[in-house]
Amino acid sequence: MNQSSAIPTVKLLIGGELVESTTQEWRDIVNPATQEVLARVPFATEAEMNAAVASAKDAFKTWRKTPIGARSRIFLRYQQLIRENMKELAAILTAEQGKTLADAEGDVFRGLEVVEHASGIGNLQLGELANNVATGVDTYTLLQPLGVCAGITPFNFPAMIPLWMFPMAIATGNTFVLKPSEQDPMVTMRLAELALEAGVPPGVLNVVHGGADAVNLICDHPDIKAVSFVGSTKVGTHVYNRASQAGKRVQCMMGAKNHAIVLADAHKEQTLNAIAGAAFGAAGQRCMALSVVVLVGEAQAWIPDLVAKAKTLKVSAGVEAGTDVGPLVSCAALDRVSGLIERGIQEGARLELDGRNPSIAGYERGNFVGPTLFSGVTTGMSIYREEIFGPVLCVMAADTLDEAITLINANPNGNGTAIFTRSGAAARHFQEEIDVGQVGINVPIPVPVPMFSFTGSRASKLGDLGPYGKQVVQFYTQTKTVTQRWFDENEVGGTVNTTINLK
Repeated sequence: MNQSSAIPTVKLLIGGELVESTTQEWRDIVNPATQEVLARVPFATEAEMNAAVASAKDAFKTWRKTPIGARSRIFLRYQQLIRENMKELAAILTAEQGKTLADAEGDVFRGLEVVEHASGIGNLQLGELANNVATGVDTYTLLQPLGVCAGITPFNFPAMIPLWMFPMAIATGNTFVLKPSEQDPMVTMRLAELALEAGVPPGVLNVVHGGADAVNLICDHPDIKAVSFVGSTKVGTHVYNRASQAGKRVQCMMGAKNHAIVLADAHKEQTLNAIAGAAFGAAGQRCMALSVVVLVGEAQAWIPDLVAKAKTLKVSAGVEAGTDVGPLVSCAALDRVSGLIERGIQEGARLELDGRNPSIAGYERGNFVGPTLFSGVTTGMSIYREEIFGPVLCVMAADTLDEAITLINANPNGNGTAIFTRSGAAARHFQEEIDVGQVGINVPIPVPVPMFSFTGSRASKLGDLGPYGKQVVQFYTQTKTVTQRWFDENEVGGTVNTTINLK
């Protein structure tokens, strides 16, 4: 697509400068509620992407030696700038991605929490020391930065997930090349501008845009030492395999099918509210969205209550007051979700609530699907096997808690799960027996705060270490072990020691 001078263009960030791309390949950024073209994003040329990596490599020479306190103060300033610009960031995010303004602020805030955590890097990047491991010998460890690192982020959290990546990488002394989603990069670029304003030096943070070619260059480039990815399982598997074969450290957070178990003793109104918010909030476009509910025993009678709760949610553009469910990100996403709903009907699931084709006054061209609920879902159905990534809830039934646990453990994905109950014994049994990385007890979306790490498991994650928290400090640093001995000037030399023992 040719660039039009009437529509703003998204810039590249290379060497501390916002650069207009020379590419001939551009993509429209479209408001999903109105189909208005907001801007055009370039698919960077190979030369531009290489320039971004070269800039990061050159900046690393000095940034790695920057005092840890100086790095920390940059992120103290950065978190303040994000707070001061929260409304602007949320408005940009809502326009290009479709989230409600409240959800957009939440997107920014969850990323802000990681920025705050990065400002405490002085306490996070400590090594260890053992005194007198042998006579006059000490051993200690240093956590040193790797070099140029890179991140590839998805469309559904265009503020939070970039903020999961580059602040911790940069705070630990690395430099960074970020490739945000080409569908909604505008809020990411605004965050990058604020990072420069906070004092991130030229070349320490670089941003390129593009599609598969950009992803492959990041995987292949010999000067990039580590790659962090969040997105679909298909792309994540490709990134993990390709970047690993190129000798890089890789972490990939990927697709999911998150289940919640509801026992009959659960607090009914609180549980219904939690399920509705987790299943239909953000239009279901979360890797941690609650897409399957397993009603156990007498709780199977709750289906009409779930339907009634879902009907109370308002579907509209994210900027409209009181909106609970905004549009899907694109026309392609709308077609995919609508197609999966139709397949659910054809494969025998009972459509309790059909959210297709809602009438939204003033937004007739928007990519809207309202809350949709199926019952009678079985594990062989497409709506169960595939990640729908829309506001569609599958309801399943089990006679016992153990039967429900077995069902969840049989699913290949392990991003998140939850149980709703008033029984401590049932909750503890669930916690011990469930094979999923992130577990909620009366919490529908158990994403941990930044002191801990995101711990999805099984087919939802490739790589040993997760984003943010203690694990990501390990991911972005190399442990160097130093064993030292100092001799007094007057010390008499001993005999030649031909063993490896230090005495």
